[in-house]
Amino acid sequence: MTTTDILVQVQNISVYFQQHIILQDISVKVPRGEIITLIGPNGAGKSTLIRVILGLLTPKTGSVFRQKGIRIGYMPQRLTIDPVLPLTVARFLTLGGIKKKAVIQNLLEEVGAIHLLKRPLQNISGGEMQRVLLARALLREPDLLVLDEPIQGVDISGQYELYELIANIRKQRGCGILMVSHDLHLVMAATDYVVCLNQQVCCSGHPKTVTQHPAYLKLFGPRAARDLAIYPHHHRKE
Repeated sequence: MTTTDILVQVQNISVYFQQHIILQDISVKVPRGEIITLIGPNGAGKSTLIRVILGLLTPKTGSVFRQKGIRIGYMPQRLTIDPVLPLTVARFLTLGGIKKKAVIQNLLEEVGAIHLLKRPLQNISGGEMQRVLLARALLREPDLLVLDEPIQGVDISGQYELYELIANIRKQRGCGILMVSHDLHLVMAATDYVVCLNQQVCCSGHPKTVTQHPAYLKLFGPRAARDLAIYPHHHRKE
């Protein structure tokens, strides 16, 4: 891997709020064409790290590298829409600055949501909303996709489909993907590299390696590793 393959990298960063440690001595990199997943318990600092990577928060110490001219697409964990606001899916996507109908239609086709084009945003399901938000994140033709809990509010069958969709997007577009997840089952089969956070990097590496690491077992318990055995990682880039 060369330095030109690295889209973003944080090195030895620390973040404090009123002397309270949020992140301490964190180093993470996201190469082009790979899916990197952040896991960890609530309050581990995952969302804070995402804010640093997006440039929304400056760390107290350490350095942040972003490839020159990088385009980043961000999919938030959730989006609240006023139920009285008359907003179709198509209109919502044009708010991102793209006005061409063909572009909007192609994006919705890519994420499997073309049937939602004229639907009111308030009337779609949780899984459908995640696909629309994913389409919105793709508007800028991103080099890096940052996905914060992409399966939020999605049923189990929908989770499989979304992770498969994310893998296909990486394959077709060649972008890097940084994903945040509380999920410990499906996400392990849908990622190349896992970073386990709890204010610090507890462990990192290939999913199979991480699930056997003492720090992972201490955080999530031995049962988590046994359960994950039924979701073997067969992902391979082509």
